[in-house]
Amino acid sequence: MTHQDLAERPGIAAAVIVHEGRVLLVRRRVGEGRLSWQFPAGEVEPGEAREAAAVRETREETGLEVASVEQLGERVHPNTGRLMSYTACEVLGGTAHVADAEELAELAWVALGEIPRYVPYGLFEPVQQYLDEALRT
Repeated sequence: MTHQDLAERPGIAAAVIVHEGRVLLVRRRVGEGRLSWQFPAGEVEPGEAREAAAVRETREETGLEVASVEQLGERVHPNTGRLMSYTACEVLGGTAHVADAEELAELAWVALGEIPRYVPYGLFEPVQQYLDEALRT
């Protein structure tokens, strides 16, 4: 995949949401390759900041109101070839539920030690480091 291909496809913004000692993961109805469980995420719209896209996608998919706290990093995802940005977010209000049943099959609040059961291929290293710190008990 060339840089031009990446530039023509919208980036994907993911929200890494830690609340009450767990991180929110969602399972998409349609998997992307090996990806099944992942963070709430979606395409960045033209003119939209990555952090704003992560907040918007979280609200649309899960009904949670969140605020961006910190940009954790970005990469070309090894399984999808899409440019991914990861934003740490905090919960402002609401209760997480499957708000977009066309996109999501289910969601789960996952403890640090349970993450490998949901994401067996591992997380992007800056995200893992953030979760190691944020979920340390």
